[in-house]
Amino acid sequence: MKLNEQELVKKLTEREISDFYFAACGGSLNDLYPAHYFIEKESRRLHSTYLPARELTLTDPPRWNEHSVTFVLSHSGNTPEVIEAARLAKQNGSFVIAISHDPESKLANPDLYDVFYTYEWDEKTSQQDVPMGMELRILNEYLHQTEDTYQNYSQMLAGLGKIDQIIANAEKYQLPAAQKFAQKYRKQDFMYILGSGAARSQAYGFAICSMMEMQWMDCAFIDSAEFFHGPFEVLQDDKLFIQCVNVGKNRVLDTRSRDFIQKYHGQIEIIDAKNFGMEVIDDAVVDYFNPFVFYKMGVLYRDQLALKRAHDTDFRQYMGKVDYSYKSIFS
Repeated sequence: MKLNEQELVKKLTEREISDFYFAACGGSLNDLYPAHYFIEKESRRLHSTYLPARELTLTDPPRWNEHSVTFVLSHSGNTPEVIEAARLAKQNGSFVIAISHDPESKLANPDLYDVFYTYEWDEKTSQQDVPMGMELRILNEYLHQTEDTYQNYSQMLAGLGKIDQIIANAEKYQLPAAQKFAQKYRKQDFMYILGSGAARSQAYGFAICSMMEMQWMDCAFIDSAEFFHGPFEVLQDDKLFIQCVNVGKNRVLDTRSRDFIQKYHGQIEIIDAKNFGMEVIDDAVVDYFNPFVFYKMGVLYRDQLALKRAHDTDFRQYMGKVDYSYKSIFS
């Protein structure tokens, strides 16, 4: 089913909702974080919880009940931990919004959701119609209909209408730098990736999905705000950092760590969203659009490294190859 957020919000407003839960794994979990961040920053009455699916089922918080909405996302639709989280969410009485690329997947079981949405997974799909965009459309509409104090409805819609062109600008602008980076660092032993704000999840995904999973390159994520509270002690001129620089409120976090690394001669690759045309999005909401850009930057750098390293992004040695199953909470 394709998303119609107005119709969905009509269903949601029939309930007394106090909590939103976001459950997924890996790259899917990263794609839920901007929506969680949006609620925490924009809503005056809602509480949001964002956890890996397995952790959410194991903790089973008492507020996870009939007064909650649960987003479960699995790109494949077959991730066992996500299926388990959806099942427990329904058991707890939560309204479940399930999202997957595959309409025939295990997550498409009607026992697991209240609504089930699919999306196309190709370069032609608008960012409004991929999970991050869908989630923000839903929550923007929900706050618009339920909170009189919410003022950013039209700004969010306008931003969603502009982000596709911004990403096209970003990919064109950053490609030469990504190509040079891949040539220079194709044999790099280790790198750090820094980011913050709503985009922290995509900087984290850049590290664990694009670099570690898809290129088998040792990598660690550091929140820019935490750089000065321990991590900066590893800074030496042979260490490599990729700094994702936001546009918006958290830019000061990213530029501070960027400037320090440059001052003390660390090797640094700077990916600055300010270079991509983000100024066309209203300042009040631009923070929520950084994740779209940095997801694409992770893909861009990953793909350029794959070419230089002759390491196809589909290569796996463990994922889907060996048994790493667990005992479900359901018998």
